[in-house]
Formats: sequence, structure tokens, C-alpha cells
Amino acid sequence: MNKHLLLIACLLISVCASAQTERLPLMPYPQTVERQQGQFVLGDTVSFAVEGKTSAAKNRLVKELGQRIQRQTGKTLHLKKTGSAKAQLIIRIDNAQPISNHIDDWNESYQLNITAAKIELTAKQLVGAQRGLETLLQLIGTEQKITLPLVSISDHPRFKWRGLLLDTSRHFFSVATIKRQIDAMAAAKYNIFHWHLTDDQGWRLESKKYPKLHKLASDGEYYTRRQIRDVVAYARERGIQVLPEIDMPGHASAIAVAYPELMSAPGPYVMEYRWGVHKPTLNPANEDVYKFADAIIAEVAELFPFEYLHIGGDEVDPEHWNTNPEIQVFMLQQGLKDHHALHAHFNQRVQKILQKHKRKMIGWDEIQHKDLPKDIVIHSWRGPDGVSDAVSHGFQAILSTGYYLDQPQTSAYHYRNDPIPPQPVMIETLDAAETASSNETIASWRFAMPRKRGKPVTGTFTFIGDDKKIAHAFIDFTGKSRREVLLTHHTKNHAVFSLDTWMGPVEFHVNFDSDKIHGNAIVGNTPYTISGEKIANNFSLQGSQKSAVNNAQKQLPKTEPVAHLSAQQESLILGGEAALWAEIVDEHSIDLRLWPRAFVVAERLWSARDLQDENSMYARLNLVERWAEKSTGLLHRQQQLTALQKLAGENEITPVKTFAQMLEPAHYYHRQHEKSTYETYSKSDPLNRLVDALPAENVGIHQLNIVLDRWLENPRDNAEYRALRGQFERWADNRNRLQPLLELHPEWLSLANKSDLVARTGLALLDKRVKTTFLMQSERKKVMELIQQARMLDQELVIAAASSLEKILNSFTQP
Repeated sequence: MNKHLLLIACLLISVCASAQTERLPLMPYPQTVERQQGQFVLGDTVSFAVEGKTSAAKNRLVKELGQRIQRQTGKTLHLKKTGSAKAQLIIRIDNAQPISNHIDDWNESYQLNITAAKIELTAKQLVGAQRGLETLLQLIGTEQKITLPLVSISDHPRFKWRGLLLDTSRHFFSVATIKRQIDAMAAAKYNIFHWHLTDDQGWRLESKKYPKLHKLASDGEYYTRRQIRDVVAYARERGIQVLPEIDMPGHASAIAVAYPELMSAPGPYVMEYRWGVHKPTLNPANEDVYKFADAIIAEVAELFPFEYLHIGGDEVDPEHWNTNPEIQVFMLQQGLKDHHALHAHFNQRVQKILQKHKRKMIGWDEIQHKDLPKDIVIHSWRGPDGVSDAVSHGFQAILSTGYYLDQPQTSAYHYRNDPIPPQPVMIETLDAAETASSNETIASWRFAMPRKRGKPVTGTFTFIGDDKKIAHAFIDFTGKSRREVLLTHHTKNHAVFSLDTWMGPVEFHVNFDSDKIHGNAIVGNTPYTISGEKIANNFSLQGSQKSAVNNAQKQLPKTEPVAHLSAQQESLILGGEAALWAEIVDEHSIDLRLWPRAFVVAERLWSARDLQDENSMYARLNLVERWAEKSTGLLHRQQQLTALQKLAGENEITPVKTFAQMLEPAHYYHRQHEKSTYETYSKSDPLNRLVDALPAENVGIHQLNIVLDRWLENPRDNAEYRALRGQFERWADNRNRLQPLLELHPEWLSLANKSDLVARTGLALLDKRVKTTFLMQSERKKVMELIQQARMLDQELVIAAASSLEKILNSFTQP
């Protein structure tokens, strides 16, 4: 770490000191923590007692503790077994059986008490003791001298279902890599490993009954039955159940390669390496399809003892169903009016097969149907509206939208995302409507936001208020329920507002030009162009309160209805799953993509809902990720270093590391959209570029901006100024050092030149800000143009340091 980054890190510690005095370096954070004065010092020899009958599971728990302490601190403890009266470490477990195959049996609660004399870990079940052990290991930290705070912790998860999905179909991952992720999952207190084993791009499961699946549709990359049993046992030993996903009836291109006779169209079929949604679907009118499903489910149930089996069920393209005469006749005979009804018929047949094999169904949003039993689980990729719809109809549900870790996003975005949907925005709840006066108006605009892949994002936004103040602002994305927005700037000609969406955080910058609008929406960290027009039904709120509300309801833009959930309906929300889809992730970057952000999702699913302090979260995450690297063997830092060194070749690595400090991968699915437009959008697109060597979020810029915000409260020549200036100066000086690498990678030239200009402009503005608050309009315009250029995609990257430049610019007084 260079001296300027080190100084910024030290200054950041002081900024976050208040948060850290209240919070221990734990993640997920326990439900209740009571601290006392003093500390417990762990010596070289630790006497321990495990109460109750000796078992292999209890012995493994103690052995794991010693191994992990040695790994994370470098200190070898001598663990000496003794009686409880003399022990320094006492572990009490009522039931030492491994995690049950039935979710309702799980009790992951524990109590951890550390006094000046001893450590006591108490749990009803082994899985609770395992969760408590992870908390203890985080408290132990990474220093050789082990001192523990005196603390009393009582903890349990907020949600029962806390999963992580790993897509091994689009890119294959070795068993060793999977086990490493399971170790980290256990450290983060996840309890379900969702193993996405089949998709269009490959069938990864050995099958005895249908062997052509793994022989013809895997390119030789599949998991043997022995390997699967090994992974399942490995996970269960760590308090994690494995949920297999076998996609049907869609996402079936791999099945089509092996058994085309089961499909809805004749083929021929070849291995599918392109990403996206494809047409091959199983034929619901063919009885052999259900024999296939029965045999595969029987094999899967034999290998995976968990009570749930995921059938996928999403993104079914009906084209082959609609063009197959036999299927159309079948639909008439069965009274199935459309492809939705046919899909429901298929799922009902599969559900009965699952029931036969003593398994419960879980599938994506599209499987939901009134005729399916209520013990199925709806897994929502469509977002909070999907969760609301499922539980309002009596189904259980889990959420993944907002937890897609293959998408580069900020940790803060994931942290704000909750499995419990926000309350519906209703006109009755708006104070402006309830206290309507003749000066208040409703004004709405329609907008469109074209994307490089897929349909444009469309919708309307609405302001309610008068000439002096906008009291309420909300947005209606097409097909989504209404959401309030945060309006940070509004004039007759311009507005800035933001909200979190399924795409990530979105900030709209809208210019009003008569009845037209234009501008951009920054999705994550990258802008989309927007345009649109004013809706003709601009309406004044006049008359009595009741009539104003009723009239306003009629004038508002159309929105998707969403249920107001009762407490009982909210209780049907079991939790959520982080997801790592593997289009742009492989064996060499998986840790870099997943961690440490997966800890943030884990905390949202485990910890109290009111734990919302993002500064505290980042401060703890910074410590926990370093702990996890040592304690569990995560390779996220090593994978980045290795990738950067390969890019540097025989050149010194420091210039590319310094260059990378200014950059960030494009967030949301901007990268996939770029590949879809300019490359093959397939497995053949390389994943060895600069963008692939970077973490999803530039935490260094986030930390720098915290220090910058504090300095801008009172700009002067002090330690903060010198640290900030030193960092910008180092970036500016790096341009010449980077030159040999630019000759090796000429595609970086534009990005390097823009980064250099951002660094030099930042230096100049910092120096100017010390002396004055005034900036000429011409200078302001020039800097704004640079910031806009820095945010434009270049090599699937943006210049994250432009956000720092914008903060300095906005601190100058408007002329």
C-alpha cells in the first residue's frame, strides 16, 4: 500500500471511529451484544471441555477451532481436554446431529459468553454451535497475541433460508473451488448451497439412467456421483445443506443435445455456448418426458438428501410449443388455453413426481400457480413485486433480486436490499393529497431508456407539489409497482432524483424542455440516455380533501398493483439467496466476484432489520474480508494480483495496480450488453482482460470519498489535504510509468489518457479549493464534460475517480 493510501486509511479509521466503538468487527452482526470492560487473553495452552456424550461431530468442532486459529493467526494452540470446572473453553450442545434435511427442524441460535476467566459457547443444536464458533473466530482475529473482548452474545438468524447460488453450467468449477466457497459460506453463516447443475450450456451431473446427458452435453466437464456425495457431505459437516437445481422445461438445450426425442421441436441440436434465453423446451405432451423427469429426480434425490429440489421453471420460450401440432392438439384435449396453462400443467405433473420421491418443489417466479400446493417455494428473480405476489397468494418465497453478485454493484446497494418488500406507495398516504390546496399540482412525464440488449426500460415519473416545494416524487417503471424516489434537486428546467431498482441504484438527471425531457440515468456507475414527454393529464389538486384524493387517483399514471402484506404474509418470506451466474465468471475470478460482498448479503439475511449503518458495514467488512482470507483460504486478493501480473507480463506490476486504483467495472449488466453488441456474447469471449482483474466495487475510491467529504466541510492545508493531494499526484505521475504497458495493451490508451486528465484536474481543483470557493462557469463546464467522458464505458470499465472529482467540483459556489 502506498503512503498516501495508508494515510487515507488511517484518516478513514478516525472518521469511522464512532461506529467502531459501538460495533465489534463481526459480520453477520449478532442480534444482541453486551460488552463489559476488560479482556480475555488466550495463551498457548487452552483447556477445554465439551459437555455431554462424546461424538465425532463435537471432536471435529474442537479440531476445526484449533486449525482455524493456527491458519488465521499463525499461532499453534495446545488444546487440553479437561472437566468443565477447570476449562477455559466450554462448549455445550444439546443435539450434536448434523444439520437436518428438513428446514423446520433447524435451530441455529447460540449464546457466546466471554469473561475474564473463560469462554462459554452454548447451543441447542450442532449447527448453532457452528455459527457461534464462527463468531468466536472473528473475535479472535488475525494477530498472534490473542485478546478477546469481554462480551455476552445471544444470537439467532432473522431468516431461516440464507442461500448462495453457484452456476456451474455456464462455466465449470472444480470441486476444490466449490469447497473453498463452502468454507467461506460457513464463515458467513449461510446455510444453503444452491448448486445450479444444468442449463442450456451444459449438463454437469453424472446420470446412470440417462448417461448421454453427461457424455454428450458437458464437454467432459461434469461432477461424478462420488464427487457430488463428497461435496454434499462436506457442506453438511459445516452446517450447510445443498439444494440441486435441474432446469425444466426450459433452459434445456443441453438435454436436447443428448435426447432430442424429448424436445418440442425436432432439431438437430448442438452444444449451446451463447448466453441468453434459448428456445429448446421439453415436450409436455410426451409421456416419455415425465418418465425422464421421474428417473432424474430419483437419481438426484438419492444424491441430495435436502427436502427441497429446485426445478428452475423460468424463462420458457413458448415458440416450439406454439408451433408443434401435437402439442396444440394436446392442449385442446386437456383444456389448456395458452402456454401459461401448459407450463402449469407440466409443473403439476413434476410436483407429483417430486412428492413421490419425498421432495418439495422450489422454482423461479414463473412456476407460481393456484393449483400447486402451498408448501412449494417461489424463488424470485423478478424482485419485491414477485415476492409480494407469491406470499399474498399463500406461497412461501425467497428473494434473489438485489443479491446478484455476478453483477458488479456496491456493497451498500446489496445491504439496503431487504427480502421484505417495501410498502406500496398509495395516494392516500401522501400528505400533499391529504392537505390539498389550490396551488398543488400533479405533473407526470413518460420516459424511455434504450439499452444495447433487450427492450428499452420505460415508465413514468410524477411530482406532486407547488412552485416552492415538491412534496412527493415517485416512479412507475413499466411492469413494476410504484416506488418513491429521493428528489435531491429540482428547478423549472432540471431535476435529479434516485432510487434503488432491480438494475441497481439509479440516479436520474432530467432536463425539461417545454413538454419534452432529455438527460441520462446513471445505472450503477454508467449512464443511459433517456428521453420522453410530459403526459397530458397534468392536474391541479383543488377542492375538498376527499375529492382531491379521488381525482388525483384518476390522474396518476398507471401502475402495477401490489399487495399490502400482513404480518402473517410476511412470515411466509423465508429469506433470500445471493446468486453468482457464470457468464463472465470462471475458475480464475470466482473468489474476486463473490467475496467479500457475499458477507454483506449474509448479514442482511441474518442480522436485525434495523442494522442499516453503511459506514459501520464498510468498516467491519474491511476487517472481516482480511480475516476470511486467512481463516478460510479465500483467494480474492490473490486472484486479482495474479490477473494483473499476467497483464503486466514481464513489466513491473505497480503501474497497472496504480492505474486500477482509478477504475471500476461497469455495474449492472452493462458488461453483458457490451459483449452482446461488440463480441459473440458466448463462452468464447475472453475473461482475461483488465476488467476481469478488478473487484466489483472500488472500495479505495469509496474510502477516499469519505475522507474527501470530511475535508470539504472545512477545506484547508492539513493532513487530509496532503493525503488527498498525494493520491491524485500519484495517479497523475503514473501515466509515464504506464507507457510500456500501453504498448503491450494499446486498447487501454484512451482510458489511460482520460484517467490522467481526471487525476491532473483533481489536483488543480484541490489546490484551488484551498484558496477559494469560486469557479468560473467555463471551468465548471469543462470539468463536467470530463466527468461525463470518464463515466462512459471504455473496455467495459469506468473511471471511478470521477466521482471524487465531481465532489470537489460541487463544493465550489455556483456563479
